[in-house]
Amino acid sequence: MPLLDLIILALIQGVTEFLPISSSGHLILLPELTGREDQGVILDVAVHVGTLFAVMLYFRSDVLRAVRGGFQLLRGRVATAEAWLALLLIISTIPVILFGMFLKLTGLVDAMRSMEVIGWTMLIFGLVLYWADKTGAEEKRAGEWLMKDALIMGLWQALALIPGTSRSGATITASRFLGYRREDGAKLAMLMSIPTIIASGAVISLDIAGGSPGVFRDAAIAAGLAFVSALAALALMMRLLASVSFTPYVIYRVILGVILLGVAYT
Repeated sequence: MPLLDLIILALIQGVTEFLPISSSGHLILLPELTGREDQGVILDVAVHVGTLFAVMLYFRSDVLRAVRGGFQLLRGRVATAEAWLALLLIISTIPVILFGMFLKLTGLVDAMRSMEVIGWTMLIFGLVLYWADKTGAEEKRAGEWLMKDALIMGLWQALALIPGTSRSGATITASRFLGYRREDGAKLAMLMSIPTIIASGAVISLDIAGGSPGVFRDAAIAAGLAFVSALAALALMMRLLASVSFTPYVIYRVILGVILLGVAYT
């Protein structure tokens, strides 16, 4: 793939991954709206890996806590805060793994990569996010994460496998319905993305195994560029969340959804 296309691909992924506007939806729309070659699943995963390292670096203290907690779980210790964090991240990831395997085995994962699907999910889930943000309380902190809340957020995250839904948007929507503050809900959503991205890479490992050397070179370049742009976007979003609601993202989603549906049905 030409370097310019890789740069555009990486910037789209890096900027949109942590905003509730669906990075995967934009990646699918890129070739449809520009006439460029479809980057394929391997490059999609590569740019997601770049954002994975970005979120791990940004929340490195929480990631280290979760890693230590994981080792504590292996030794049968569940009473510490670190082990509890690791356990809840595991629980929140189970729904997306199961739903992802179902979509892959049934072939629906490719069938849903369409403008119509993205248009409807952009519109519907954007309005749901607005409802959750306006009606949800702001009383819970990330440190008060409950097992029930982790499972509910995990179920919402699984819905984000439908293109255009937005993984961060779905989990943030769930967190707002559950009463978490905007910045705390976003933090939990970002931490949940780590095992989810790792799991998605494992699910499509067979596709990656069949890639050519050129594809792997492009994937490495795209991942590096996505890492840089994602780290900058994440830092900016987390700073703004204390004073900015999700309404601007909702407006963007609704406008884009209406445009996509208009194009798809004409």
